[in-house]
Amino acid sequence: MQAREVTVLGAGVAGLTAALALAKRGFGVTVLEQADAIREVGAGLQISPNAAVVLQALGLGSELDAVKGRARAVQLRDGLTGETVLRMDLARLRPGHSYHFVHRADLIAMLAAAVRAEGVQIRLLQQIETVDLSGPRPRLVTAQGAEMETYLLVGADGLKSKTRAALNGAAQPFFTHQVAWRALVPETPGADPVAEVHMGPGRHLVSYPLCGGQWRNIVAVEERKAWVEEGWALRDDPIEMRLAFERFSPRVRGWLEQVEDVHLWGLFRHPVAETWVRAMPQGAAVILGDAAHPTLPFLAQGAAMGIEDGWTLADHLARVPLDQALPRWQALRRPRCARIVAAANGNARAYHLSGPMRGLAHLGLKLGGWVHPGFALSRFDWLYGHDVTRQT
Repeated sequence: MQAREVTVLGAGVAGLTAALALAKRGFGVTVLEQADAIREVGAGLQISPNAAVVLQALGLGSELDAVKGRARAVQLRDGLTGETVLRMDLARLRPGHSYHFVHRADLIAMLAAAVRAEGVQIRLLQQIETVDLSGPRPRLVTAQGAEMETYLLVGADGLKSKTRAALNGAAQPFFTHQVAWRALVPETPGADPVAEVHMGPGRHLVSYPLCGGQWRNIVAVEERKAWVEEGWALRDDPIEMRLAFERFSPRVRGWLEQVEDVHLWGLFRHPVAETWVRAMPQGAAVILGDAAHPTLPFLAQGAAMGIEDGWTLADHLARVPLDQALPRWQALRRPRCARIVAAANGNARAYHLSGPMRGLAHLGLKLGGWVHPGFALSRFDWLYGHDVTRQT
């Protein structure tokens, strides 16, 4: 495939990582993005060690360190009292691992600069209306009616992926009866780089500093019956978020009092796609990132999985013939991503306990932290300790 062209749909984290990894292995890559500029909505994300090793292998280690968001610990707190339930000291317990808090815009800018330096062409204002996989090669039709074909189509086109639909048919996500608010508030520079999870009955709030402590990222989740649409474009009144967390500790309420601009979105559970790849007579199509395995935001692994996807796809295509590489890649990635998605679903339940179960769970976490400080973190060694750059 070294002389074949690759078209990547979507200039998000997964698409740009795949484009960079492919270009570094000698592929000719074009990225199609529907927006008029390379930008990213949203706010903060966590780059766990399994994603950090990929960015370092792609030559972005110094850029990642320059963001000044190295995480020191994760702290679980009782949302109502503010009391610490469990603290996992990442720097002490996993000194060889790299955890980072990064603004999405900084990560996108980092990846976009790297792909352009590798000669990748990024074409903006390319809104794809049709992905046709019925012919010999993948065929795309834009909103303006222009048609194009490619040898390999990499669908990194997100939750509403047309490439996924072409491979699997229409998806049937369902509303989890949970909504999430996302906001940024000013922070004092030099804030302790700790991710805090404030847990309460039927709701929780995650927060950590960004950009060297200039901002504090807030994601607040509430269970509710009323349906809310999916996506980050819906704005909400900050008062609604404050009311939802009015019983929480003064620390949390103090952050929420500073919120002036907030986005709300409904959380939907999507099935992991059954089919990720399709070989064609003169080409192939593949999906990755949110197009293949959307996840709830309760394990902070959406971006990390997309980063892993991009590296492993490029690695397989560089070493194995196309007709063998793609099915092998799906067989490698799908079980891992499905396990991560399931773990995120489980965290949602654990964070929102109420009544006697809540007290018992918090007591168990406290006792476990005293007896075996590293146990809680070791339960996720299969996730954070996984290094896809060393797979063969």
